[in-house]
Amino acid sequence: MRIELVELVDVRLPLVRPFRTSVSGDTERRTFLLRVVTDRAEGWAEYGGDPEPSYCAEFAAGTERVLADHLLPRITGLDRVSAARVGPAAAGVKGNHLAKAVLETAILDAELRAHGMSFATGLGAVRDRVPVGVSVGITDTVGELLETVAAHLDEGYVRIKLKIEPGWDLEPVRAVREEFGPDLPLQVDANTAYSLTDAERLRRLDDFGLVQIEQPLAEDDLRGHAELAAMLGTPICLDESIRSARDAATAIALRACRIVNVKPARVGGYLEARRIHDVCAAHGIPVWCGGMLETGIGRAQNLALAALPGFVLPGDISASGRYYAEDITAAFELEDGHLSVPDGPGSGVNVLPDALARCTVARRVLYARGHTTRARTT
Repeated sequence: MRIELVELVDVRLPLVRPFRTSVSGDTERRTFLLRVVTDRAEGWAEYGGDPEPSYCAEFAAGTERVLADHLLPRITGLDRVSAARVGPAAAGVKGNHLAKAVLETAILDAELRAHGMSFATGLGAVRDRVPVGVSVGITDTVGELLETVAAHLDEGYVRIKLKIEPGWDLEPVRAVREEFGPDLPLQVDANTAYSLTDAERLRRLDDFGLVQIEQPLAEDDLRGHAELAAMLGTPICLDESIRSARDAATAIALRACRIVNVKPARVGGYLEARRIHDVCAAHGIPVWCGGMLETGIGRAQNLALAALPGFVLPGDISASGRYYAEDITAAFELEDGHLSVPDGPGSGVNVLPDALARCTVARRVLYARGHTTRARTT
Protein backbone atom coordinates (compact mmCIF):
# COMPACT_ATOMS: atom_id res chain seq x y z
CA MET A 1 0.00 0.00 0.00
CA ARG A 2 1.30 3.47 -0.89
CA ILE A 3 0.24 6.80 0.58
CA GLU A 4 -0.90 9.35 -1.98
CA LEU A 5 -2.32 12.15 0.19
CA VAL A 6 -2.56 13.12 3.86
CA GLU A 7 -5.07 15.83 4.76
CA LEU A 8 -5.74 17.43 8.15
CA VAL A 9 -9.26 18.74 8.82
CA ASP A 10 -9.77 21.10 11.78
CA VAL A 11 -13.26 20.70 13.28
CA ARG A 12 -15.38 22.29 16.01
CA LEU A 13 -18.49 20.54 17.29
CA PRO A 14 -20.65 22.15 20.01
CA LEU A 15 -21.44 19.87 22.95
CA VAL A 16 -25.08 19.39 23.89
CA ARG A 17 -24.10 20.35 27.45
CA PRO A 18 -20.88 21.64 29.08
CA PHE A 19 -18.49 18.94 30.30
CA ARG A 20 -16.27 19.77 33.27
CA THR A 21 -13.52 17.71 34.88
CA SER A 22 -10.84 18.47 37.46
CA VAL A 23 -8.63 19.52 34.52
CA SER A 24 -10.87 21.63 32.26
CA GLY A 25 -14.35 22.67 31.24
CA ASP A 26 -15.53 22.31 27.65
CA THR A 27 -18.53 23.61 25.70
CA GLU A 28 -17.32 22.31 22.34
CA ARG A 29 -15.05 19.66 20.90
CA ARG A 30 -12.10 21.23 19.08
CA THR A 31 -9.86 18.72 17.38
CA PHE A 32 -8.77 17.56 13.95
CA LEU A 33 -9.40 14.61 11.70
CA LEU A 34 -6.68 12.98 9.63
CA ARG A 35 -7.57 11.64 6.17
CA VAL A 36 -5.06 9.32 4.55
CA VAL A 37 -5.59 8.41 0.90
CA THR A 38 -3.67 5.39 -0.40
CA ASP A 39 -3.49 3.72 -3.78
CA ARG A 40 -6.09 1.20 -2.51
CA ALA A 41 -8.46 3.02 -0.13
CA GLU A 42 -8.79 6.01 2.18
CA GLY A 43 -8.83 5.99 5.95
CA TRP A 44 -9.91 8.41 8.67
CA ALA A 45 -8.80 8.96 12.25
CA GLU A 46 -9.58 11.46 14.98
CA TYR A 47 -6.99 13.27 17.08
CA GLY A 48 -7.45 12.45 20.76
CA GLY A 49 -5.91 15.61 22.18
CA ASP A 50 -6.91 19.23 22.69
CA PRO A 51 -5.82 22.66 21.43
CA GLU A 52 -3.96 23.25 24.73
CA PRO A 53 -1.56 21.00 26.67
CA SER A 54 -3.83 20.78 29.71
CA TYR A 55 -5.04 17.18 29.86
CA CYS A 56 -1.75 15.87 28.47
CA ALA A 57 1.54 17.28 27.19
CA GLU A 58 0.60 16.98 23.52
CA PHE A 59 -1.63 19.54 21.79
CA ALA A 60 -3.07 19.96 18.32
CA ALA A 61 -0.67 22.51 16.81
CA GLY A 62 2.36 20.65 18.13
CA THR A 63 1.02 17.37 16.83
CA GLU A 64 0.55 18.86 13.37
CA ARG A 65 4.21 19.84 13.28
CA VAL A 66 5.30 16.40 14.49
CA LEU A 67 3.18 14.76 11.80
CA ALA A 68 4.38 16.98 8.98
CA ASP A 69 8.04 17.33 9.93
CA HIS A 70 8.90 14.01 11.57
CA LEU A 71 6.37 11.19 11.22
CA LEU A 72 5.16 11.52 7.64
CA PRO A 73 8.68 11.66 6.14
CA ARG A 74 9.47 8.41 7.92
CA ILE A 75 6.23 6.66 6.91
CA THR A 76 5.83 7.89 3.34
CA GLY A 77 9.42 6.89 2.69
CA LEU A 78 8.63 3.20 3.27
CA ASP A 79 8.53 0.96 0.23
CA ARG A 80 5.27 -0.54 1.55
CA VAL A 81 3.04 1.11 4.15
CA SER A 82 0.96 -0.77 6.71
CA ALA A 83 -0.30 0.02 10.20
CA ALA A 84 2.06 -2.56 11.69
CA ARG A 85 5.06 -0.75 10.19
CA VAL A 86 4.16 2.67 11.61
CA GLY A 87 5.41 1.93 15.13
CA PRO A 88 8.87 0.66 14.12
CA ALA A 89 9.31 3.40 11.51
CA ALA A 90 8.32 6.10 14.03
CA ALA A 91 10.45 4.72 16.88
CA GLY A 92 13.06 7.41 16.33
CA VAL A 93 10.52 10.06 17.34
CA LYS A 94 10.37 10.08 21.13
CA GLY A 95 6.97 10.17 22.83
CA ASN A 96 4.20 11.91 20.87
CA HIS A 97 1.80 9.01 21.38
CA LEU A 98 -1.25 10.96 20.22
CA ALA A 99 0.47 11.96 16.98
CA LYS A 100 1.55 8.39 16.30
CA ALA A 101 -1.93 7.13 17.16
CA VAL A 102 -3.82 9.37 14.74
CA LEU A 103 -1.48 8.47 11.87
CA GLU A 104 -1.42 4.74 12.59
CA THR A 105 -5.21 4.66 12.98
CA ALA A 106 -5.90 6.40 9.68
CA ILE A 107 -3.53 4.00 7.92
CA LEU A 108 -5.13 1.03 9.70
CA ASP A 109 -8.58 2.20 8.61
CA ALA A 110 -7.42 2.47 4.98
CA GLU A 111 -5.67 -0.90 5.16
CA LEU A 112 -8.71 -2.70 6.56
CA ARG A 113 -11.02 -1.03 4.03
CA ALA A 114 -8.73 -2.18 1.23
CA HIS A 115 -9.10 -5.77 2.48
CA GLY A 116 -12.85 -5.45 3.11
CA MET A 117 -12.23 -6.22 6.79
CA SER A 118 -13.79 -4.49 9.81
CA PHE A 119 -11.88 -2.95 12.71
CA ALA A 120 -13.57 -5.49 14.96
CA THR A 121 -12.33 -8.45 12.95
CA GLY A 122 -8.87 -6.96 12.55
CA LEU A 123 -8.48 -6.42 16.28
CA GLY A 124 -9.96 -9.79 17.29
CA ALA A 125 -13.35 -8.77 18.67
CA VAL A 126 -15.64 -11.47 20.08
CA ARG A 127 -18.89 -9.49 20.50
CA ASP A 128 -21.17 -7.60 18.13
CA ARG A 129 -22.50 -5.26 20.83
CA VAL A 130 -20.98 -3.90 24.02
CA PRO A 131 -22.41 -2.49 27.25
CA VAL A 132 -21.66 1.19 27.76
CA GLY A 133 -21.65 3.62 30.63
CA VAL A 134 -21.65 7.37 30.77
CA SER A 135 -19.24 9.88 32.26
CA VAL A 136 -20.89 12.72 34.19
CA GLY A 137 -18.92 15.93 34.57
CA ILE A 138 -18.69 18.18 37.61
CA THR A 139 -21.86 20.25 37.99
CA ASP A 140 -22.64 23.46 39.83
CA THR A 141 -24.88 21.80 42.43
CA VAL A 142 -25.61 18.34 43.77
CA GLY A 143 -29.22 18.76 42.68
CA GLU A 144 -28.12 19.33 39.09
CA LEU A 145 -25.91 16.25 39.33
CA LEU A 146 -28.80 14.07 40.49
CA GLU A 147 -30.99 15.32 37.64
CA THR A 148 -28.23 14.57 35.12
CA VAL A 149 -27.63 11.06 36.46
CA ALA A 150 -31.37 10.33 36.49
CA ALA A 151 -31.65 11.39 32.85
CA HIS A 152 -28.78 9.10 31.81
CA LEU A 153 -30.27 6.16 33.70
CA ASP A 154 -33.60 6.79 32.00
CA GLU A 155 -31.75 6.62 28.67
CA GLY A 156 -30.56 3.14 29.61
CA TYR A 157 -26.89 3.51 30.53
CA VAL A 158 -25.70 0.58 32.62
CA ARG A 159 -22.96 2.35 34.60
CA ILE A 160 -22.39 5.88 35.91
CA LYS A 161 -18.98 7.51 36.29
CA LEU A 162 -18.67 10.74 38.27
CA LYS A 163 -15.84 13.20 37.75
CA ILE A 164 -14.44 14.29 41.12
CA GLU A 165 -11.89 16.69 42.54
CA PRO A 166 -10.95 17.87 46.07
CA GLY A 167 -14.09 19.51 47.48
CA TRP A 168 -16.36 17.72 44.99
CA ASP A 169 -16.14 14.09 45.98
CA LEU A 170 -17.72 12.72 49.15
CA GLU A 171 -20.91 14.78 49.07
CA PRO A 172 -21.87 14.18 45.42
CA VAL A 173 -20.93 10.48 45.58
CA ARG A 174 -22.97 10.01 48.74
CA ALA A 175 -25.94 11.82 47.19
CA VAL A 176 -25.89 9.69 44.04
CA ARG A 177 -25.56 6.46 46.01
CA GLU A 178 -28.41 7.38 48.34
CA GLU A 179 -30.66 8.55 45.51
CA PHE A 180 -30.16 5.60 43.16
CA GLY A 181 -29.45 2.76 45.53
CA PRO A 182 -26.70 0.22 46.21
CA ASP A 183 -27.14 -1.77 42.99
CA LEU A 184 -26.15 1.03 40.62
CA PRO A 185 -22.67 0.35 39.17
CA LEU A 186 -20.95 3.58 40.19
CA GLN A 187 -17.35 4.72 39.82
CA VAL A 188 -15.38 7.96 40.09
CA ASP A 189 -12.61 9.57 38.06
CA ALA A 190 -10.19 12.09 39.56
CA ASN A 191 -8.01 12.81 36.49
CA THR A 192 -4.89 13.05 38.74
CA ALA A 193 -6.47 15.66 41.07
CA TYR A 194 -5.27 14.20 44.41
CA SER A 195 -2.01 13.46 46.21
CA LEU A 196 -1.06 10.74 48.64
CA THR A 197 -1.76 13.14 51.50
CA ASP A 198 -5.44 12.81 50.55
CA ALA A 199 -5.41 9.08 51.29
CA GLU A 200 -7.70 9.33 54.29
CA ARG A 201 -10.29 11.30 52.33
CA LEU A 202 -10.10 8.86 49.43
CA ARG A 203 -10.47 5.96 51.85
CA ARG A 204 -13.84 7.35 52.89
CA LEU A 205 -15.04 6.56 49.36
CA ASP A 206 -14.89 2.88 50.38
CA ASP A 207 -18.24 3.43 52.11
CA PHE A 208 -20.07 3.79 48.79
CA GLY A 209 -19.42 0.45 47.13
CA LEU A 210 -17.71 1.90 44.05
CA VAL A 211 -16.59 -0.20 41.10
CA GLN A 212 -13.30 1.73 41.01
CA ILE A 213 -11.48 4.98 41.70
CA GLU A 214 -9.86 6.08 38.47
CA GLN A 215 -6.47 7.79 38.36
CA PRO A 216 -6.50 9.57 41.74
CA LEU A 217 -2.80 10.58 41.70
CA ALA A 218 -0.36 12.06 39.21
CA GLU A 219 0.25 10.04 36.07
CA ASP A 220 3.94 9.47 36.87
CA ASP A 221 3.28 8.35 40.46
CA LEU A 222 3.08 4.57 40.21
CA ARG A 223 4.68 4.16 43.63
CA GLY A 224 2.10 6.46 45.18
CA HIS A 225 -0.70 4.51 43.54
CA ALA A 226 0.77 1.26 44.88
CA GLU A 227 0.84 2.71 48.41
CA LEU A 228 -2.68 4.09 48.06
CA ALA A 229 -4.00 0.80 46.66
CA ALA A 230 -2.84 -0.96 49.81
CA MET A 231 -4.87 1.48 51.93
CA LEU A 232 -8.15 1.28 50.01
CA GLY A 233 -10.79 -1.40 49.68
CA THR A 234 -12.02 0.13 46.42
CA PRO A 235 -10.00 -0.97 43.35
CA ILE A 236 -7.77 1.65 41.77
CA CYS A 237 -8.00 1.98 37.99
CA LEU A 238 -5.11 3.56 36.12
CA ASP A 239 -5.73 5.70 33.05
CA GLU A 240 -3.20 8.46 32.37
CA SER A 241 -0.39 6.37 33.93
CA ILE A 242 -0.67 3.65 31.29
CA ARG A 243 0.92 4.63 27.98
CA SER A 244 2.15 1.23 26.81
CA ALA A 245 1.96 -2.49 27.44
CA ARG A 246 5.23 -2.13 29.40
CA ASP A 247 3.61 0.46 31.66
CA ALA A 248 0.69 -1.89 32.24
CA ALA A 249 3.02 -4.76 33.15
CA THR A 250 4.95 -2.51 35.55
CA ALA A 251 1.80 -1.20 37.24
CA ILE A 252 0.49 -4.74 37.68
CA ALA A 253 3.80 -5.95 39.11
CA LEU A 254 3.81 -3.05 41.60
CA ARG A 255 0.16 -3.75 42.50
CA ALA A 256 -0.58 -0.13 41.68
CA CYS A 257 -3.95 -0.98 40.14
CA ARG A 258 -6.55 -3.70 39.81
CA ILE A 259 -8.23 -2.28 36.68
CA VAL A 260 -6.90 -0.49 33.57
CA ASN A 261 -8.62 2.08 31.35
CA VAL A 262 -7.35 1.77 27.77
CA LYS A 263 -7.52 4.87 25.59
CA PRO A 264 -6.06 4.11 22.15
CA ALA A 265 -4.95 7.69 21.47
CA ARG A 266 -3.06 7.91 24.73
CA VAL A 267 -1.10 4.70 24.13
CA GLY A 268 -0.10 5.33 20.52
CA GLY A 269 -2.88 3.55 18.66
CA TYR A 270 -5.09 0.50 18.51
CA LEU A 271 -2.27 -2.00 18.01
CA GLU A 272 -0.63 -1.01 21.30
CA ALA A 273 -4.07 -0.88 22.92
CA ARG A 274 -4.55 -4.50 21.93
CA ARG A 275 -1.15 -5.39 23.42
CA ILE A 276 -2.18 -3.73 26.70
CA HIS A 277 -5.38 -5.77 26.60
CA ASP A 278 -3.33 -8.94 26.15
CA VAL A 279 -0.97 -8.14 29.04
CA CYS A 280 -3.86 -7.38 31.38
CA ALA A 281 -5.80 -10.48 30.32
CA ALA A 282 -2.76 -12.64 31.03
CA HIS A 283 -2.69 -11.28 34.59
CA GLY A 284 -6.42 -11.38 35.21
CA ILE A 285 -6.73 -7.56 35.20
CA PRO A 286 -10.04 -6.30 33.72
CA VAL A 287 -9.85 -3.50 31.17
CA TRP A 288 -12.35 -1.07 29.71
CA CYS A 289 -12.30 1.53 26.96
CA GLY A 290 -12.16 5.18 27.93
CA GLY A 291 -13.48 8.10 25.92
CA MET A 292 -12.22 11.49 24.71
CA LEU A 293 -15.51 13.06 23.53
CA GLU A 294 -15.07 11.27 20.21
CA THR A 295 -17.10 11.89 17.08
CA GLY A 296 -18.54 8.92 15.25
CA ILE A 297 -15.14 8.16 13.71
CA GLY A 298 -13.37 7.51 17.00
CA ARG A 299 -16.53 6.09 18.57
CA ALA A 300 -16.80 3.36 15.92
CA GLN A 301 -13.16 2.37 16.32
CA ASN A 302 -13.41 2.34 20.12
CA LEU A 303 -16.44 0.05 19.94
CA ALA A 304 -14.39 -2.45 17.97
CA LEU A 305 -11.69 -2.37 20.64
CA ALA A 306 -14.22 -2.71 23.46
CA ALA A 307 -15.52 -5.90 21.86
CA LEU A 308 -12.27 -7.76 22.67
CA PRO A 309 -12.66 -10.50 25.31
CA GLY A 310 -10.76 -8.75 28.12
CA PHE A 311 -12.97 -5.65 28.03
CA VAL A 312 -15.35 -6.88 30.70
CA LEU A 313 -16.41 -3.51 32.17
CA PRO A 314 -18.67 -0.96 30.42
CA GLY A 315 -16.67 1.77 28.71
CA ASP A 316 -17.11 5.53 28.33
CA ILE A 317 -18.18 5.25 24.70
CA SER A 318 -21.81 6.37 24.98
CA ALA A 319 -24.32 7.17 22.25
CA SER A 320 -23.63 10.05 19.86
CA GLY A 321 -26.42 12.14 21.38
CA ARG A 322 -24.62 12.19 24.73
CA TYR A 323 -22.27 14.81 23.28
CA TYR A 324 -23.47 16.01 19.87
CA ALA A 325 -26.75 17.16 18.37
CA GLU A 326 -25.21 16.42 14.97
CA ASP A 327 -22.31 14.03 14.47
CA ILE A 328 -20.14 13.73 11.37
CA THR A 329 -21.18 10.10 10.83
CA ALA A 330 -24.49 8.33 11.25
CA ALA A 331 -25.44 8.52 14.92
CA PHE A 332 -24.84 5.66 17.34
CA GLU A 333 -28.01 4.87 19.28
CA LEU A 334 -28.25 3.21 22.69
CA GLU A 335 -30.26 -0.02 22.84
CA ASP A 336 -30.78 -1.79 26.17
CA GLY A 337 -27.63 -0.17 27.55
CA HIS A 338 -25.54 -1.39 24.61
CA LEU A 339 -24.07 -0.04 21.37
CA SER A 340 -23.65 -2.17 18.28
CA VAL A 341 -20.14 -2.74 16.93
CA PRO A 342 -19.90 -1.69 13.25
CA ASP A 343 -19.15 -4.60 10.94
CA GLY A 344 -18.46 -2.79 7.67
CA PRO A 345 -14.97 -2.37 6.18
CA GLY A 346 -12.54 -0.37 8.31
CA SER A 347 -14.26 1.60 11.04
CA GLY A 348 -17.59 0.65 9.46
CA VAL A 349 -18.80 4.24 9.31
CA ASN A 350 -18.57 6.90 6.61
CA VAL A 351 -18.07 10.62 7.04
CA LEU A 352 -21.17 12.63 6.07
CA PRO A 353 -19.88 15.39 3.75
CA ASP A 354 -22.52 18.00 4.62
CA ALA A 355 -22.18 17.44 8.37
CA LEU A 356 -18.40 17.60 8.09
CA ALA A 357 -18.60 20.83 6.11
CA ARG A 358 -20.73 22.46 8.83
CA CYS A 359 -18.14 21.82 11.54
CA THR A 360 -14.94 22.27 9.49
CA VAL A 361 -12.78 25.26 10.38
CA ALA A 362 -9.86 24.62 8.00
CA ARG A 363 -8.26 21.94 5.85
CA ARG A 364 -4.56 21.47 5.16
CA VAL A 365 -2.65 19.04 2.98
CA LEU A 366 0.31 17.70 4.96
CA TYR A 367 1.58 15.41 2.22
CA ALA A 368 0.88 14.83 -1.47
CA ARG A 369 2.91 12.35 -3.48
CA GLY A 370 5.00 14.04 -6.15
CA HIS A 371 4.77 17.51 -4.58
CA THR A 372 7.70 19.13 -2.84
CA THR A 373 5.50 21.47 -0.80
CA ARG A 374 5.21 19.97 2.65
CA ALA A 375 1.86 21.53 3.55
CA ARG A 376 -0.65 23.88 2.04
CA THR A 377 -3.95 25.34 3.22
CA THR A 378 -7.10 24.65 1.24
